[in-house]
Amino acid sequence: MQNRLGVVGILVQNRENVADRVNHILSEYGHIIVGRMGIPYKDRGVSVIALIVDGTTDEIGALTGKLGSLPGVKVKSALTA
Repeated sequence: MQNRLGVVGILVQNRENVADRVNHILSEYGHIIVGRMGIPYKDRGVSVIALIVDGTTDEIGALTGKLGSLPGVKVKSALTA
């Protein structure tokens, strides 16, 4: 299966409750993460994480699926064709 390059946006609400699980999942998929930027947006009470990923659609789908299943975590991705 061919690798695809993409961007994954993650919005985390209730950071105190899920931060450990989010970071554990990101570490688990560290082999497909090229870059990561995280910004706490205190005025809105959320944290925003942007990832650059390079992996198969299965790997990227598994990463986004696990993150999206966490309470208070929203995930969107855009991949190359």
